[in-house]
Formats: sequence, structure tokens, C-alpha cells
Amino acid sequence: MSTSARTTAKHPVPDTNLPAIERLRRVMSALRDPDGGCPWDIEQTFETIAPYTIEEAYEVADAIAQGDMPHLEEELGDLLLQVIYYTQMGSEAGHFDFDSVARGITEKMIRRHPHVFGNEEVADAEAQTRSWEAQKAEERARKAAESGSRPSALDGVSAAFPALMRAVKLQKRASRVGFDWPEAEQVLDKIDEEIGEVRAEMTADPAGRDMDRLEDEVGDLLFVCVNLARKLGVDPETALQRCNRKFETRFRAVETMMQDEHGRTLERSTLEEMEALWQRAKQFEKT
Repeated sequence: MSTSARTTAKHPVPDTNLPAIERLRRVMSALRDPDGGCPWDIEQTFETIAPYTIEEAYEVADAIAQGDMPHLEEELGDLLLQVIYYTQMGSEAGHFDFDSVARGITEKMIRRHPHVFGNEEVADAEAQTRSWEAQKAEERARKAAESGSRPSALDGVSAAFPALMRAVKLQKRASRVGFDWPEAEQVLDKIDEEIGEVRAEMTADPAGRDMDRLEDEVGDLLFVCVNLARKLGVDPETALQRCNRKFETRFRAVETMMQDEHGRTLERSTLEEMEALWQRAKQFEKT
């Protein structure tokens, strides 16, 4: 290539001797630069990036569940990039920057751990959890007072959480003020009640079925099932993810057996045949 045909990079690659976080910040600054940056990155906003952040968080959780440390390292980098993205946009708009975000969380951690950075004592992890929640409650009450609103035990439970996660958080908050069943067996009774209400809606004439009411009753049933998991000390999200993986494994086994043993796909099989193979797939897991 002739000298005249060569192009010069609009942004030099950041020095490898820089601290890793500073080098990443400079990369993002270059990507967002209206003069020579990346067109796609320049167009992004807080709202357009938010879905990617949620996706990256789930991918981090999946890497942890798989015990894949190299993959986890990569996914944590992707998640860190989201923070850098937000702080770059915040800096451009004059709202905040990476340093102010880092200072804020640092001070919060110090404030919420007086047993580490102060003179307080905590007996165990459970006591620390109670102390942590008490401090968070104080912070929420202070924010409510500053905004002139009436404080609630449910303040701070984001409406943007996935429904399953939000149900757990709402129930935990209500439980802290005594709004909870004392025993898990009582939740089972409530599940029976909710199943009866769903069944009553199902028996209605399909032509006149009230779908809003049916959706409401199914939602009640799901909410109470989440409550049972919480009372038993089971994380419902983890339990459902485990069930999803189990279902996928068994279903794929049924597909394989049907093809290998009968030369047919599931679409050309009867429900009875599939159920028989499903039971065999369950037995394989026990051997």
C-alpha cells in the first residue's frame, strides 16, 4: 500500500501500561466520541442499553451455574462494560461519572458495615443481615421524607424486576413487619384454595370465559407458590431454572429415543408413546 493510501486511526489505542479500568474507560470514551467514534455506540442511550445489562447479568448467573470460570471471567467483563457505558453517558450529560459512582458505592459499603469499619459487633451472618436491612430501611425512610411521600415497607422494590424476583422481594418486605403466615403448611392450604379458584374459572363456558379474571387467579396461584418456596428456604428462581434444565434434558432424551427406536419424530407420535419414553428418561436419571 502506498503512503498516500494509508489512513490514520482517529483514536489511538490506549496505552497498555495504563491501569486496566482506566484503559477501558478511554476505549469507551473513544467509542462514544462524535468525532470518529462508533456510530452504533454514539446512538445508544440509557434506555437502549438497559436490556443488554439485564441480559449480561443473566449470562453471568448462567456461567456461575455451569461452574465455567473462563466463561464467567468473560461475562463479568461484559457486565463491567455496561457500567462503563452508563458512566460515560452520565459524564457526557453532566449527571455523574465513573469516579462518583465508585465513591458512592464505597461510602455506602463503609456505612453499612460498621462492624468492619467501626466499633460495632455482630454475632453472625444472620445478625449482619438484620443490621443491613435495618440500615436500608432507614435510608428508604429518609428518602421518603425528603420527597414528601408516605414511607412504606415496600419502598424500593423496583417494578422493573422480573415478576418472580419481585414477588419474593415483596413477600420478604411484608414478612419483616409481620404480614406473613407463621408456618409453611398454612401456605399449602392457601395453594389448595387458589387451585380451587383457578378450577372454578376453568369450568366456565369457554365462549363466556373471563380471561382477565382467569389471568388474575393464575397470578394468585403463582404468587402463593413463590411464598411456599420462600417459607421453605428455597429460591424460586433457582428452583425453576433447575426444573427448566431437567425438562430440557428429559425432552431431548425423548426426542432421541423416539427417533432411534421408532424412526419417527415426536410430531408423528402419540401422547401415550411420548409419556412412556418420558418415564424411561426419568429412570435414566436415577441410574
